[in-house]
Parts: sequence; C-alpha cells; structure tokens
Amino acid sequence: MPSTAAPMDTLFVLVHGAWHGAAHWGPAQRSLAALGAPSVALDLPGHGFAAPLPSGYFAANQPGMRTERSQAAGVSMDECADTVLETLRPVRGRARTVVLVAHSAGGGPASLAAERAPELVDRIVYLSAFVPAGRPRFYDYLSAPENAGALGGGLPVADPDEVGAVRINPVSTDPAYVAELRRTHYHDMPADRFDRWRTTLSPDLPMAIPSSPVTLTPQGWGRIPRTFLRCAGDRSLPTETQDLMIAEADAGFPANPFAVRTLAGSHSPFAARPGELAAALTADRSA
Repeated sequence: MPSTAAPMDTLFVLVHGAWHGAAHWGPAQRSLAALGAPSVALDLPGHGFAAPLPSGYFAANQPGMRTERSQAAGVSMDECADTVLETLRPVRGRARTVVLVAHSAGGGPASLAAERAPELVDRIVYLSAFVPAGRPRFYDYLSAPENAGALGGGLPVADPDEVGAVRINPVSTDPAYVAELRRTHYHDMPADRFDRWRTTLSPDLPMAIPSSPVTLTPQGWGRIPRTFLRCAGDRSLPTETQDLMIAEADAGFPANPFAVRTLAGSHSPFAARPGELAAALTADRSA
C-alpha cells in the first residue's frame, strides 16, 4: 500500500568523491540529523566497502599494486550516474525538497544524473566538486594552470592507463606517503582519527570518473538551482580551480548562476568539520 506519512521537508542525497564511500558521510549525516535534516548516502560503482581491491592489497609488500589491472576499470560514467538516479527516484516523493550534494570527483556523476532527470532534484550543491558546465571532463580542470598549486601529485602508485584507475595506497606503511595523503586531503583532521579513516578508503578511482565528458544543457542541469561550497583551505582542489569552475558555469548558464558559500578548512569537511558542513547545507533549505 502507498505510504500515508507526511512528506519530509528537505532530504539530502550525498554523493562522495574519489576513493570514498557512503560510510564517510557518517559524521556529516549525524550533524544533519541533529539539525532535523534527513539524508541518504550512496556508494558509486567501484567504491565503498564492497569495492574490489587489488589481489595483493593486504599482503606483505603488496605485490601487483603497480601493475595489476583494476577490477573497477570497466566502470563507466553512465553506470555512476545511474547509481545516483537509482537513489533519487524512490526518495523523490518522500520529501518536498530533494538536495543533491556532490563532493570532488562525485560532481561528474551527480551532474549527469541531474541533467538526465532534473525533475528529481530541487537544488544541487557542489562541495569543492567538479562542475562540468564549462569544461566537460574533470581532467580538463585538473590540468588547468589555475590548478598548478594542487598537492597530491605523489599519491598515485600506478600508471592509470595501465591499471584502468587512479590508484592510491591508503594502507601504505610509508610515513612520508601517509603524510602526503593527510596534507593533501585532511590537513585539519586530527592525526589519530586520520589513521583510522584512511584505511577505509578504496584504492581505485575508475578512470571513467575523471576522464569521461559530461554534457549539460539549459533545459536539463541548467534549470536546477545550485550552490557551490568553496573549501578555503583546500590543497587538493585549490580555490583558484574552484572559482574557475564557478565562473565558467555562470558564463555558460547565466540565467541561473551559482550561490556561493565558503567553508574554512580542507578538501574534506565531512571528515574534519562535519558540524560546519551540516550548517552550511541546511542554510539553503528555504532557498
């Protein structure tokens, strides 16, 4: 029988970025719940606790880490967008307002999902996330001059073209490597929490996510109100790159410009500053 429960006011659908999963939104979801805001998080293909791992990932010396083909290499951008849509469709009728939130590389799948079914989304929020409105591939922004100051160039441990993924090593025992991972993405997260957090990351980002083009249109994605949450201390995607994406999106879709807010801290506020992130997200509930 159809549900007779009154619809929720606002529901947040949370899309993670590279190497993360639904579970990493947990601290932010608890903070959202404390503000009376329900949310649902999803795992993109190739991510989360069910993600396939290189066969030697937990073995001594990690044999094959630099050469073994990723089991997630065949994941497509279409599959990722479909996963977002599979989450959006059943919640559409349960909330008056559905807000789609994307972090970092999750901006590609979220944008494509919104383009294909704009009626499912009332607002889309980019949390230091890729916006394909100006340039269609995330790599197009990562290689831009504005992104020259980004840290993290030493994190990939394999040739992406060879293994079919951007592979990092979250369980590395090399102190210098671990320090670079924290400095790049989590510099304001306490070190003891980071040591536990990093071991739950997935090592492989399917190549399709940063390299597949996403085309947006005024009648699809362009009609959805949107917010960009800038991370002021972001060392992975510097503010210069974030501002470039905002400016190019506004130039390409001038009828519906971004609302822009700025958060203090690193690329990963859901880990380091979940309460501040929840407050920023809920500030748009009445928009």
